[in-house]
Amino acid sequence: MTTALLLDVTDVSKHFGGLQALDSVGLQVPQGSIVGLIGPNGAGKTTFFNVVTGLYPADSGIFLFDGKSYFPESVSEVTKSGLARTFQNIRLFGEMSVLENVMVGCHCRTRAGLLGAIFRFPSTRREERAIRDKAMQLLAYVGLSDFAQMEARNLSYGHQRRLEIARALATEPKLLALDEPAAGMNATEKLELRELLLRIRADGKTILLIEHDVALVMGICDSLTVLDYGKVIAAGKPADVRIHPEVIRAYLGQGAV
Repeated sequence: MTTALLLDVTDVSKHFGGLQALDSVGLQVPQGSIVGLIGPNGAGKTTFFNVVTGLYPADSGIFLFDGKSYFPESVSEVTKSGLARTFQNIRLFGEMSVLENVMVGCHCRTRAGLLGAIFRFPSTRREERAIRDKAMQLLAYVGLSDFAQMEARNLSYGHQRRLEIARALATEPKLLALDEPAAGMNATEKLELRELLLRIRADGKTILLIEHDVALVMGICDSLTVLDYGKVIAAGKPADVRIHPEVIRAYLGQGAV
């Protein structure tokens, strides 16, 4: 039985002046999988994330998410549709608590509007309690419950990465897009991240992953797409991609085979 595609994009192109950052890129993410997007620095990976999640407008492309056509023109609308992402450079609210950072992610699903915030209706207070409870559950899920009241800027780098994942999960995503989540982590933190990502998939989420840690992506991804100079040079199972001549030449090098 064929697994349904959660994300299916084709012919995605993006120019910045005279630079073609993406050239007819296609990528498919099956439901319930972990798909890796890899390639050398400057290959267009983060640009692709930014286009798919509405941060940059695409010059062209066909975008299908959860079986429906969508146009990634608004970050908030893309998030509400069920596609959440983290960033290569950590973007937390440093002076807010760890708990508050996760609560922020919950608010895209709330019903209370401006009047509720002003007049503090009983329904608004109930919703706020539910948000706090949910945020605490997510902190426990990623192993950060002991740091709930700490300012986010005081977390270790690896824990800040985990906090970003918790905040993204708070939006209740169908697809979690992670941009280099292992960057700056030590060996122990990377092992813990690996276990977390596998648990997220086991719990029914789908993951699209940009990552330079070859051992990590080869160990957890169901399939890989490789970019070089804004073009797809290979796609398939990790074992096949690893020995692809173009991937070896552009990214992995002979020693990685």
